[in-house]
Amino acid sequence: MKKGMIGIVAVVVIAVIIVVAVMLLGKKENNANVQTGVKIQTAQEMQELFNTINTKLGEALPALETREVDIADEFVFTSTTGLTSNKEVEAVVVSEPFISAQAYSAVMVKVSENANIEEMKQEMFNNIDTRKWICVSAEKVWVTNYGNIIFLVMSNEEWGKPVYEEFKQAVGGKVGKELERTEEI
Repeated sequence: MKKGMIGIVAVVVIAVIIVVAVMLLGKKENNANVQTGVKIQTAQEMQELFNTINTKLGEALPALETREVDIADEFVFTSTTGLTSNKEVEAVVVSEPFISAQAYSAVMVKVSENANIEEMKQEMFNNIDTRKWICVSAEKVWVTNYGNIIFLVMSNEEWGKPVYEEFKQAVGGKVGKELERTEEI
């Protein structure tokens, strides 16, 4: 009788351990706010990633300038990110053409660890001005995140999609929810 009871208790304990382990692993995999592998935490690291992407794609893109954005400058901050507040933002880096008559902009926004990334991604997606250039307009917008780095690119399919795909590849495909839209031009 005691052997049978010990066996049952052992089976129950093992089952509980398995259930807890599966729950913890599932939670870890679903947490898109955690960076694994590639480190992107500073404006310099964001600029380096842009430079890597831009170099890899080479002549497929226009001549680009990559720079950090002053998040205290409300106009530049909002026109670059689509965000109305810089409260949870720690750094912004943008990669755009030297000649602003080309509809292309790629942005990385580092947000604080406590920020609601999904809300901020949606705000960027909804509010980014795809017609911020004088004579041209971006045809598509893509937004995702890698940990606490939000990535947005807007342009035509020819330029924007390869940059978006290179970002995802650079972070090992470990991105959060992806948003994509096509503008009516």
